[in-house]
Amino acid sequence: MAKKIGILLVFIGFLIAVSAVKFEHYLSTPAKKGGSVTTIVVKHGSTFNSVVDMLLTEGIIKEKIPFVLWARVMGYDKDIRAGEYRLSSGMSPVEIMKILTSGDVFLHSVTVPEGFTIKQIGRLLEKKGITKGNDFYVLAHSPELVRYYHLFAPSLEGFLYPDTYKFHKGTSPRLVIDVMVHHFFDKVAPFEKEIKKTGMTLEQMVTLASIVEKETACERERPIIAGVFLNRLKRGMRLESDPTVIYGINDFNGNITKHDLLKHTPYNTYVIKGLPYGPISNPGIESIKAVIFPAHTNYLYFVSKNNGSHYFSKSFSEHKRAVYRYQKRHRRKRSR
Repeated sequence: MAKKIGILLVFIGFLIAVSAVKFEHYLSTPAKKGGSVTTIVVKHGSTFNSVVDMLLTEGIIKEKIPFVLWARVMGYDKDIRAGEYRLSSGMSPVEIMKILTSGDVFLHSVTVPEGFTIKQIGRLLEKKGITKGNDFYVLAHSPELVRYYHLFAPSLEGFLYPDTYKFHKGTSPRLVIDVMVHHFFDKVAPFEKEIKKTGMTLEQMVTLASIVEKETACERERPIIAGVFLNRLKRGMRLESDPTVIYGINDFNGNITKHDLLKHTPYNTYVIKGLPYGPISNPGIESIKAVIFPAHTNYLYFVSKNNGSHYFSKSFSEHKRAVYRYQKRHRRKRSR
């Protein structure tokens, strides 16, 4: 009897050893050598079984049961992170699990242009599949979140720094906002002393920079335009900036009317004196620097020359002649 038990134990041990070798081979062997890369999206709240079924359906793993058993024994089934992954059948189960549990998600590059508004950024992020545009818009207008960043503004407009970012699909709007706002503070931090010397608050400086950003794409002109607006503010003149009027119009159709110029909104600088209620866009560092280091001139007016640059005037009479030359006469020629 003892001999039979011994033989049985040896046989069981042999089976265990063989199974262990096979299991180790399974864990270290890809489902298919040189397999192509497949995109797998693990959504928040997905069960481990649903993730494994997806891997099986896409051919990334060959067998479900050993994969599940191994993951549950090791506790990996509780560590799967949501996100978008680039996986391949050419990866071993060990490599696949390492990626899924480390959160090594695929990141999408998204470039936010200078001068974009919160609404435009939200649309861009949704188009890229990063986060929902409306959720982003609502959160960026949350008074509680604005106060969280110690800002005194109607929203986070102006403080979402335009740059190229990398996010995974399904990133929460809060995380996106946090990254962009902190990037803004990093960018303006070197100019803290200079901003104080302007006599403006951070919010006022950004508001003016946001107007400069929308007025011109010509980098060399930005300090001049900033200087014009500062000259007007010192004299108690209205800024009379078209982009501020546009910002205050819901669903702007691309055409400013006389009615628009006369309509009272917190942003219409043809009606109100001083700066508008808050920033009208998210300016880049060059527009911010233009306000901090403006050109010192006697200019009080400027008008577009329809070639990307502007004509600057010191008097209203000179400005009227420039408007006729570059705008009214130009429109008459186009209408012929």
